[in-house]
Amino acid sequence: MSSMNDIHSWVTTANGFDGYHVERGFGIVRGITVRSRSVFGSMGAAFQQLAGGNITLYTELAERSRQEAYDIMIQHAGAMGANAVIAMRYDATEVAQGVTEVIAYGTAVIIAPNAGQATA
Repeated sequence: MSSMNDIHSWVTTANGFDGYHVERGFGIVRGITVRSRSVFGSMGAAFQQLAGGNITLYTELAERSRQEAYDIMIQHAGAMGANAVIAMRYDATEVAQGVTEVIAYGTAVIIAPNAGQATA
């Protein structure tokens, strides 16, 4: 793995990292974004729906929303002094028609190599 200072490399959906232990927990961190589809994006997606298959306009919107929520979560964890996030998850809720909240959340922690483990 990369440097302990690169928190982006130390995010997992698991409850820990093999060869490392949690030295300190800071609690839940989250990143939230609320996005809406533009009129033009909705029209373009409607045309893609007619053709069938992957609706790339929605896929790109979903991916941008997840990335934004993830980045905010990472900033939140870093501001707390964490070097890792464990038990990370995503969730999404439609808050109004065409408006979706995306949240990335997990537990901010400081991890350290177990005794006798080499660091990356």
